[in-house]
Formats: sequence, C-alpha cells, structure tokens
Amino acid sequence: MLDLIGKIVEVNTVDTVYTGKLIEINESEAYLESASGWIVVPVDRIAVIRELQEE
Repeated sequence: MLDLIGKIVEVNTVDTVYTGKLIEINESEAYLESASGWIVVPVDRIAVIRELQEE
C-alpha cells in the first residue's frame, strides 16, 4: 500500500467508499486529502484500497 502514497485512490470500507489523495498510511489509520477536506479512515475498517485510473 505504500506505493499508493501520493496517488488518487478509492478506499472501500464496509459502510462507504472514500476517494482522495492518499497522504499517509500507518498501522492504525489512512489519511486522505479530498476536495471536501481531510478524511481519516481506521485501517481495521478498510476492505480495499485501489488506485483510481485517470480517464
């Protein structure tokens, strides 16, 4: 997942999907910068992180 830092990603959790630039990920949280502000997602809630392909 560290190779995704600095890229636009989609983070899927059980409840929702977040989209933004992955700024940091550590043992407990992933930090995304989105158009509406910062998003902090607990790692234990993340099902999938994938890079979004530009259209």
